[in-house]
Amino acid sequence: MTAMKDRNPRSVPDILHFRVEETPDGDAFYYPDANESWQTVKWGQVGKRARDIAMGLHALGVEIEDRCSILGITSMDWVMADLGVLCAGGATTTIYPSNTPEECRYILADSKSKVVFVDDDKQAAKMLKVRDQLPNLEKVVVFNGTPSTDGWIITMEDLETLGRATDEKDEAVYQARVDQLTPQHLATLIYTSGTTGTPKGVELTHDCWLYEAEVVAQADVLTPEDKHFLWLPLSHVFGKVLIVGVMYANTPTAIDGRVPKIIDNLSIVRPTVMAAAPRIFEKVYNKIVTGAQDKGGVTLKIFRWSVGVGKEVSALRQQGKEPSGLLALKNRIADRLVFSKLRERFGGRVRFFISGSAPLSREMAEFFHACGILILEGYGLTESSAASFVNLPDNFAFGTVGPALPGTELKIMPEDGEILIRGRGVMRGYHNLPDVTAETLTEDGWLRTGDIGELDPAGRLRITDRKKALIKTSGGKYVAPSHLESTLKALCPYLSQVVVHGNNRNFCTALVTLDPEAIVLWGDDHGLQGKSYEQLSREPSVKAMIQKAVDELNASLPRYSTLKNFAVLPADFAVETGELTASLKVKRKVVEKQYKDVLDGFYVDAIKAV
Repeated sequence: MTAMKDRNPRSVPDILHFRVEETPDGDAFYYPDANESWQTVKWGQVGKRARDIAMGLHALGVEIEDRCSILGITSMDWVMADLGVLCAGGATTTIYPSNTPEECRYILADSKSKVVFVDDDKQAAKMLKVRDQLPNLEKVVVFNGTPSTDGWIITMEDLETLGRATDEKDEAVYQARVDQLTPQHLATLIYTSGTTGTPKGVELTHDCWLYEAEVVAQADVLTPEDKHFLWLPLSHVFGKVLIVGVMYANTPTAIDGRVPKIIDNLSIVRPTVMAAAPRIFEKVYNKIVTGAQDKGGVTLKIFRWSVGVGKEVSALRQQGKEPSGLLALKNRIADRLVFSKLRERFGGRVRFFISGSAPLSREMAEFFHACGILILEGYGLTESSAASFVNLPDNFAFGTVGPALPGTELKIMPEDGEILIRGRGVMRGYHNLPDVTAETLTEDGWLRTGDIGELDPAGRLRITDRKKALIKTSGGKYVAPSHLESTLKALCPYLSQVVVHGNNRNFCTALVTLDPEAIVLWGDDHGLQGKSYEQLSREPSVKAMIQKAVDELNASLPRYSTLKNFAVLPADFAVETGELTASLKVKRKVVEKQYKDVLDGFYVDAIKAV
């Protein structure tokens, strides 16, 4: 069998065509239908449907590098629309399903998208609302919805029918279009989630994805023997990179982007590999720890003993050693009593998880490793096609994002510690923003990441903070807020989010939100039955419980970076309410503006230097 790399693919469609030729009857994807019954799609079926969609787009006038947007949750239809766009020679532009009509209008107008794919009538309604402001948008294709009487909105089935009819007239057109594509052509336009300012369109070429697919397969992150579960938003670069990865590596993948179904799906899919943002691991951690605390008594003692044993074993394994003697015996007992049950929650077959999109605290990684679950943290930006660094099963260190992937160069600036990256995964530039591109990309191709980091002795990268996120107190001391935030969340499993504040102030404070499920259970066990999240957020006993964790955190910090006060907010952050990006990152400036009065209150009558 010919290896993918020996075919020297020039585009993402080349990867797809190779996969279809080599394994037409192999399992490609699994997805739940309307009746929650999981269906199997073979690679041959993927190739045929991508061709139909591509030819339908060709009939609609889509040319090389023309933008076609996709607005919807992660699904089989999303994947097929993406592959169809690429096989038509177009460039996929991604829009988050949570975007407002105005946010959608901005992306569609800035990208000059000719076609937009949408999930359903609800998303199509957003398009109708801004239709008169989108002269370049010629068609809306709805996955599961109703066509319009004037033909502006058509169904996915209509598009594929049009594609088959177009293909029958001239079968040579399809391959001729694919053959026109070069590695330098635009493949994807992803608009940054915009934690600050207006989103910028990041131009990623076919070569960016070819590079990512090659190195992911080379690192054995995805293999033909794996079963991969994909729920991450495909509108985000972290989800998008996995699609080319599974095609290249021939990894069967279950797809379902419904976040509330993740836990149920894990027991059905039983994956060996899954990627997730840290917030997912934090929620699982909170549920496990608070569940043990709620049961108390012997159950809590066994849990704490088991985790203690597991951490001893984890410490050894991080040094490349295995437990022996009494410790090995105790670990087998802990595994039977506690850890095996935890792994079953994830389906019982996970080789490892991959964490990205935001920092994962070392405490969180070590807890799961103690339980026999390895989380490999990676690092990259939308501007570097997601994967630039990643810990590997045989080369990992918690608290780092691992070594650079082959072909990615790293430079750390001596004056401020900023990380610079160069390689095939780096973007072509920002769409329609030459000045911003020039600020971000050096003349010799280095990407200024805006992150600050350092290398450990083994050459693994440690991210210490965002360059722009560093807090400088009025006393001139620098504080890295992300370290304080992640550590506090690990110390208090009842917290959901933490935002540390203190730039140009004389001490640091914090805004915290509670885990909605965990805090209600805590309230039930502490004489506060029936109280809502908002009511519990005002309870003195809740603040006292959090204060214990703050005190523990402060005991490990230099005095200038300790938290002198905090407020429990009346609601958790959410994408829908604007405090989180679609990839679950906190919009720090939005939160600080929204709760400005609370923050200012911390510093009334504050003494000058701390």
